[in-house]
Parts: sequence; structure tokens; C-alpha cells
Amino acid sequence: MKKNLLLLSSIASLLFISCSSDDDGLELCGDGDCEPTETTIDNPDSYTFTRDNESTVSFGGQTTRLKMGDEILSAFTDVTSISEQILSMYAHEEGANDFEDADLNASDKSVRSKTAASADFFATNATDQAVIRADFDGWISAQVNEVFPNWEVAAAAGTAGQIADGSSTRYINAQGLEYNQAFNKGLIGALTIDQVVNNYLSTAVLDEGDNVADNDANVVVEGEVYTNMEHKWDEAYGYVYGLNADAANPNDDLGADSFLNKYIGRVEGDDDFAGIADEIFQAFKLGRAAIVAKQYDVRDAQAEIIRENLSEVIGIRAVYYLQQGKNSLDQETPDYGGAFHDLSEGYGFVYSLQFTRKPNSSEPYFTKDEVDAFLVDLMDDGENGLWDVEATTLDAISADIAARFNFTLEQASE
Repeated sequence: MKKNLLLLSSIASLLFISCSSDDDGLELCGDGDCEPTETTIDNPDSYTFTRDNESTVSFGGQTTRLKMGDEILSAFTDVTSISEQILSMYAHEEGANDFEDADLNASDKSVRSKTAASADFFATNATDQAVIRADFDGWISAQVNEVFPNWEVAAAAGTAGQIADGSSTRYINAQGLEYNQAFNKGLIGALTIDQVVNNYLSTAVLDEGDNVADNDANVVVEGEVYTNMEHKWDEAYGYVYGLNADAANPNDDLGADSFLNKYIGRVEGDDDFAGIADEIFQAFKLGRAAIVAKQYDVRDAQAEIIRENLSEVIGIRAVYYLQQGKNSLDQETPDYGGAFHDLSEGYGFVYSLQFTRKPNSSEPYFTKDEVDAFLVDLMDDGENGLWDVEATTLDAISADIAARFNFTLEQASE
């Protein structure tokens, strides 16, 4: 894909020649009018960084939340669950016996506390944060109260229940929506995208307090081997690669979780977008190397590359699933099971658009109001929601999404 940001990360070692300007900034040397200072960024082949022979890379909290998310998703299809149990998993408190994994039960982390919780988008926006968290709570409760009672009932327009999708069985509400897909794909935006692009890669977080001075002086967090700035960048990395078998070389097994990692892999598998996975990884790696080298302009340029690419993953998959759903409905005998599954995934990815971030901007690609309008449009072509959705509606939403990004509707639809 064509990018409008400079990606420098394919070079193993980067040399910057600069000199001090009168205002204590840096400017490029030219015409022999300054004494050059050489700064080298040691950009490793893998995401491997050490200090005194110890790894400085740490993102355990992110791995924990990804594991919690996977268990929560499993509970959506466990008809023996009750809403209070799944809600407790989502809003886990330290020591509560919510998960099968004892380490998760012992953790003080939770998924809900990091939903719509970024510094840039929600630190001063408690109103939208509360509404978004209520959406996720609502999808959990509705799965238990609407879908579970009809687990063995054949779904029909206006009736929740099960519906065949090839060799799989889907469980939908009365309007054809799979709540587990809305929750899953919505959480890709509200948790992973929001925490990466609007929180940990934000200068408000990276440069908070004494972070710059401490990083310049190699002052590490008490009891640790990393600086606070290094750790914040790693936490962003962890939300993308926290469950990969080899997190230092994560593109070898994309699809290691049910969230962002999986769908980077799906987009990478489309010939129109081949190379996007490496662009994201290389920008993460060079940005981290730039922190070690105290080159914060390079760090920030890589953050913008990550924002653009990860946001496009969300946009691409939103269009893809809306179009796949349309195709399944546009048959002599509509494949309702396949269509509703795809459209439910599309619903979740559309929901996630509000957490994306335009590069070199403080704005999302789509506002919450725009996203809410899309979701209403998806469900209001008739009284039975997705059972009544029209191809023209799906095409219009898809075209509006593609127009904001650097891809076409046709590219994303395949």
C-alpha cells in the first residue's frame, strides 16, 4: 500500500547527522556551517532490546488482558453461563474466581477497566466512556437473556436462536445479530486499538512527567531494567503481539489471539495489502530503537505509521465483512447463517472505527456520532434488522468507509 509517511525501519543501523540550533533544537548540517554530531539508531532484526544483558521488553499486563478476552469470548457460547458470571469476567477483580486460568484469577488486571480508557480520547470524556462500556455490558446480558433461552430454537425473523452456517451453527438475536461477534470485534477497537494508538503511543503517555529526562539519563523504573518510556512503548506492542509464540518475531504466527493480531494476519493475506504486517512490525521496532537512541522525532514518526496502518486494518475488515454479508444474501437461496455471521463481524468492526486515529491528527477516522449512525442504518431497513438489510445500505456504508482511507471498496471486498 502507498503510505505518505516515511518508514526507515528496513535499515539495520540508521545514522543521523545533526547540529545544535540557536533555540536548542536540532537542524540538519549543510554547507559546512556547523559541527556535525552523529547519532546512530541501532535497529535490531527482531524486537529484542537489552540493558546489562537483561531484556528490557515487558508487556505482561497486555498478555493477561488478551487471555482474559479469549476466555470471555468462550463464555459467550457456554449456555450454562449466567450474565453475572460473564460480567464478572469482563470487570475482573483481583482474586475473584472468574477464569479457568488461575493466573488470571490472581491478576489485578481487567478488560473493562481498559475499555475506552485512552489518555487522548477518554481522559476528559467520561460520558462517552460510560456509554461504550455499557454497550459491552449490554451485549453480555443480552446474550444470556435473549439468546441462551433459545439455544435449541431455530432462528427466524423476529426470533432469536440458532442458524446453520455451513458446518457451523451461529446463535443470533431476533434481529440476526451475533452478540459475541459484536463484543469481539468491538473490543478490537475499544481495547486494543484505543490502547495502542490513543494511549501508549501518545506523547501524553510517552513523555508524561519526567519520562523524557529519565530516558535521556537511562534512569530505570524502580526494581526494573527498563525506563518508563521504553515500557510504555512495549505495552502498546503487547496489545498487538502479546500472545505470539515468539513475540520478538511475531509475524511468523499471526493469528495468535482473537483480536487485533488475528486480523492483521487476515489483511496481510489479501494480495492488495500484502506487506502491511511488516510495516507495522518494523515501525514498532524502529520506534523502540529510537527511544533507546533518544531520537524522539523518529519515535513519533513511527507512531504515526502504526496509527495509519492499524486504523486501516479496522476499515478494511469492516468493508470486507459488510460486502461478504451482502454476497451471501444476494443469492437465489440466501445463506442467512453465513450472511449474519459476516454482518455481525462487520457490525463490530464498524463499531471499532470510532477508536481509529488519523495520522498526524488528534481525530478518529470516524466520530462516535458517525459510527452510531452507521449502526442504526445497518439495523433499520426493516423491523427485523439484518433480516431486512438491503444491498444498497451495505454498499453505501462500505463506500463511505473506504473513502476515508487509502484503499478502494473493491480492494477491501475480496
